[in-house]
Amino acid sequence: MRSPSFLNRRAMLAALAAGAAGGMAFPVAAQQPGPAFRPLRAVKIISPQQAGGSTDAVIRPLAQKLAQLWGQPVVVDNKPGGGSILATNAVVQAPADGHTIGLVINSLTINPSLRRDLPYDTLRDLTPITQVGSTTVALVAHSSLGVDSLEQFVQLARAKPGTISWASLGIGTGGHITGELLRKRAGIDVVHVPFAGSSSAYRELLPGRVQAAFVVLDSAVPHIQAGTLKLLAVTDPRRNRQFPQVPTLEEHYRGLAYEGIFGFVAPAGLPQRTLEALHADFMTVLSDPAVRQQLEKQSMDVLASSPAEFAEAIRREIEHWRSAVKESGAQVS
Repeated sequence: MRSPSFLNRRAMLAALAAGAAGGMAFPVAAQQPGPAFRPLRAVKIISPQQAGGSTDAVIRPLAQKLAQLWGQPVVVDNKPGGGSILATNAVVQAPADGHTIGLVINSLTINPSLRRDLPYDTLRDLTPITQVGSTTVALVAHSSLGVDSLEQFVQLARAKPGTISWASLGIGTGGHITGELLRKRAGIDVVHVPFAGSSSAYRELLPGRVQAAFVVLDSAVPHIQAGTLKLLAVTDPRRNRQFPQVPTLEEHYRGLAYEGIFGFVAPAGLPQRTLEALHADFMTVLSDPAVRQQLEKQSMDVLASSPAEFAEAIRREIEHWRSAVKESGAQVS
């Protein structure tokens, strides 16, 4: 994953020690004029995946610019595990004062259908701030598997049932449910291996200890170009501009299209003025050309939605994944 290139020298020299154990803090640089939200202390962003994973590519440029805008450190607290439940619940339980924000991904809208024991209500206990954007998810296979296409992967899996393993970035992620749907639609017996994020998934995928995976496309590109991984399909509704020769899953199996969502939420009960201020500052940061360029390098389509638009998108995605989970037969083991 590429490192952000625009943390300036002054910011690096001003680096402050801050935050939660195992988290990363983005320092205060020259404060930009006119923040709408004026935090009184460091702001924490809780991430549902491991440090160094695909979500970091979203958080890093935003956290750096927000720290500069607010004049306060922004600390990223990685809480992987539990299919994003640990991270989401930490946001739910935080004070609703704007100083704790959560990054959410597809698992936020999948868990209500997959788990009956959620410690929170997804629609009632969170305040949507903005959907930053969506990104492309890909099905890749290790080159040692000897397949160059989705058709070949399915043929091999049918010929050798129970011998091919595939990784997802966790129980309840879009890759998990889509993989289960693919298994059912294609009539193949493949072994699901969930990980807590892309970092641990790649540690097993790149040596070939797991043979396939659903991952964010941008994170796989260097390994595809090196010949270590083969790109079999993308989950977008449309073919990817960078790899137009690679089909979508939808072309082979209808109903498998989805995009990876990245958005930010706060605890329920956030005052309206605070919500409006946070959203305004996110819009300021997302309008920065350097930030947009960094996000677009991660194959992200930047949306920068309103709170109401993101709330509606969450409701819509919950309905979409409800039917997908039911058809897939996916269960929490």
